[in-house]
Amino acid sequence: MDPATPDREPLALYIHWPFCLAKCPYCDFNSHVRDTLPQARFRAALGTELAWEAARLGPRRLGSIFFGGGTPSLMEPETVAALIAEATRLFTPLPDVEITLEANPTSVEAGRLRTFFQAGVNRLSLGVQSLEPEALAQLGRRHSVSEAIAALEAARAIFPRLSFDLIYARPGQTMAAWRRELRDALALAADHLSLYQLTIEPGTQYEALYRRGEIVLPDADGAAALYEATCEEASRFGLEPYEVSNYARPGSESRHNLAYWRYGDYAGIGPGAHGRVTPPGSPALLATRRHRAPEPWAERVERQGHGIAFEKPVAPADRAREMLLMGLRLAEGIDAGRFAVRCGLPLAASIDADVFAQAQDAGYLTWNGARLVATAEGRLRLDALLSHLVL
Repeated sequence: MDPATPDREPLALYIHWPFCLAKCPYCDFNSHVRDTLPQARFRAALGTELAWEAARLGPRRLGSIFFGGGTPSLMEPETVAALIAEATRLFTPLPDVEITLEANPTSVEAGRLRTFFQAGVNRLSLGVQSLEPEALAQLGRRHSVSEAIAALEAARAIFPRLSFDLIYARPGQTMAAWRRELRDALALAADHLSLYQLTIEPGTQYEALYRRGEIVLPDADGAAALYEATCEEASRFGLEPYEVSNYARPGSESRHNLAYWRYGDYAGIGPGAHGRVTPPGSPALLATRRHRAPEPWAERVERQGHGIAFEKPVAPADRAREMLLMGLRLAEGIDAGRFAVRCGLPLAASIDADVFAQAQDAGYLTWNGARLVATAEGRLRLDALLSHLVL
């Protein structure tokens, strides 16, 4: 792939819907609660920004659309349909273009699933987070276990592809309880699961509780044991960890998220959305970020056609750092040839040679001259490893 002609790889399109019914105490995403959702205004603004982005990127093949948030299942299905129609008009969709929408399994949102499918969504991602009643309350979720199960069963009957999220390493969670919960979840799973370790994020309600000692998370060894158990249980059901936190049956991996992890071009529209895009005829990869606050973002779009708050070329060394940080999360690792073309630097010049050698000796990394891969043991220690490996 030549970075100056990124049309050789499909574009991934992210559309951010920033509104939620309530703010979860662990969440640091760009989400906002409003008494009334401004559906018409934000549908128009998203359409305007999408057209502006398409005009500057030029003809591109479109590999995926991802509606994220916030809570995109609070969007009117007509809004989703209109944005899909516009995106597939402005870009050239692949025959099997992947169109994902994130949804919560409340009864109100689950009632809209068929209309989202009719709007063009072909992959659903349900934010279940837990199948334990106490944990759902602790996590601030607004659905019950029975609602989650009903939504999963309904979604499996409607969508050709289905994923859902669970959070583990929660306060007070035991190994036996997690294995039991995970087996129940895997029995309901279709083709894909995202299993995230609970972390304390700055500025969240959980951070305040954690600082006061009101919640206690498992220590590093406990969290590692839960992660290893996660891999074991998923494998028994035929789902393999193709990325640190994501498990899928072969061929069912999220193509949209693979674009991020493989460091392809992705355009992000909507409040706070990030992107990495290469305008036609330019060797520069641009890092973009939209204004975070919903109403000021909409005002910018209405005034100038887009809500970009930050944009700058990504230097080769920064490209290399980002591609390493993302690519080593994948079980497939990083192709050295593609790395050199995408980053403008050879892979060997972007990592610490001594740490690299030590990591290979310890069995954390493998290298065959063409592909760098973090082993299962390496991915278990990935954050610590990357902090020393990446220059």
